[in-house]
Amino acid sequence: MFTPKEYARLLELVHLGLMVAAPRNADGDDSPIPTGPLRPVGARYAELVGKLFDLAKQLGCADLVDVGADGRLIPAAKLAEDERVQKLIGEYNNDTFWHELVTRLADRDLAAQHTKQALAGGGGPPLDADARLRDLEDAYWEEFEENDLTNLVLLRGGKG
Repeated sequence: MFTPKEYARLLELVHLGLMVAAPRNADGDDSPIPTGPLRPVGARYAELVGKLFDLAKQLGCADLVDVGADGRLIPAAKLAEDERVQKLIGEYNNDTFWHELVTRLADRDLAAQHTKQALAGGGGPPLDADARLRDLEDAYWEEFEENDLTNLVLLRGGKG
């Protein structure tokens, strides 16, 4: 079985997993289970999460779980507000933001290049999409690492 320290870390992982889990699971099941200040997650995880939370008192971590309004166990504020957990969530959100931004901008630019080439009559060799996408992503990473969002300009409706 787990030591109280190991179990507390497992609860941190469960909490972090619940933060990332989408309300709608891959199988389309969207039956919510309460997760305190977190988004609801589907019934796919409800039984497993419930079993893990049930062990809290037995393993000396009762302070990390609370009883929700419907009587189910949920992560306690002590767990949700833990400085280490908050730092991990912040780092995850930051990394996700930058990766999504770079990926979406590079995809947009590659599509524009393909469109421009097609409208020009397809003259010249076809674009090597994978290599070009990597080049675009690398250029965005370099820009954002050097300047953050300082040079980013949004042109509303593409009209400036």
